[in-house]
Amino acid sequence: MRAVTYDSYAPDNSRLSYGEVADPKVGPGQVLIEVRAAAVNPVDWKVMAGGLDGMMDAVFPVVPGWDVAGVVVRTGPDTPEFAPGDEVMAYARKDVVQAGTFAEYVAVAAPAVARKPAALDWAQAAGLPLAGLTALRSLKRLEVGPGDVLLVHGAAGGVGSLAVQLGRDLGARVIGTASERNHAFVKALGGEPVSYGEGLVDRVRALAPDGVSAVADFVGGQLEVTLAVLADGGRQVSVADPGVEQYGGHWIWVRPDGAELAELAALADRGTLTVEVAQTFPLERVGDAFDASRTGHTRGKLVVVP
Repeated sequence: MRAVTYDSYAPDNSRLSYGEVADPKVGPGQVLIEVRAAAVNPVDWKVMAGGLDGMMDAVFPVVPGWDVAGVVVRTGPDTPEFAPGDEVMAYARKDVVQAGTFAEYVAVAAPAVARKPAALDWAQAAGLPLAGLTALRSLKRLEVGPGDVLLVHGAAGGVGSLAVQLGRDLGARVIGTASERNHAFVKALGGEPVSYGEGLVDRVRALAPDGVSAVADFVGGQLEVTLAVLADGGRQVSVADPGVEQYGGHWIWVRPDGAELAELAALADRGTLTVEVAQTFPLERVGDAFDASRTGHTRGKLVVVP
């Protein structure tokens, strides 16, 4: 099959290559998915730079990519949940960094897989798993519900835009930081946009004079702002700053979970959750997709389409 690989860690795209690799093996409890789309996440190029080497082993050459939407073409032994022809999606992170989703095929453990929502196209479905599960896990840890005022750092990004929609659906009032060019987008999702940068604390306080009851940081480096606007007894989570734990918050590291992914699919099919796709790239241009992701200014998701 065709795939993108890298043969050693690198801080840039210099070790990326595109070509033929062996087809994946399909073990017990796994499904082989023909990849129709695979979303890019910042963790993909951070892993390529060795950023998780202290936490996860890598077996080179590595096929990057942790998000996938596609069609089941084969199942391993004792996998009754799925059959060839099923349209599915998955957060396909494994315990070892090696066989990812920027390829024509990927084998994924069945418990990580959910059926693709009919309301989303292939690119949107590929953009839902990691970002959606991160947003959902964050809001569950925050126990967001009616009466909450939720501040979302990075509300126009892949995770943040989904968290705004989930927070709204849970009955919270949602304030979201974003650049001015994305304010209309955040507002359309159901959030109240505020510009990030100098003066952010004052702008949030103007909207929530008594402070916010919950903060979800999907950017990093926002702890000082968070502490300045968080009401007494407020809760906070961050996906990028483990320092929140020193202040009673939670550092979120999402796990593959097909059942929770099915929850997100149901919300999408009900019309209460959608995925913004900023741009798609062919498989041989994964490096360009990584460059776009590195800018940190993407609205929604970047998706690779083999």
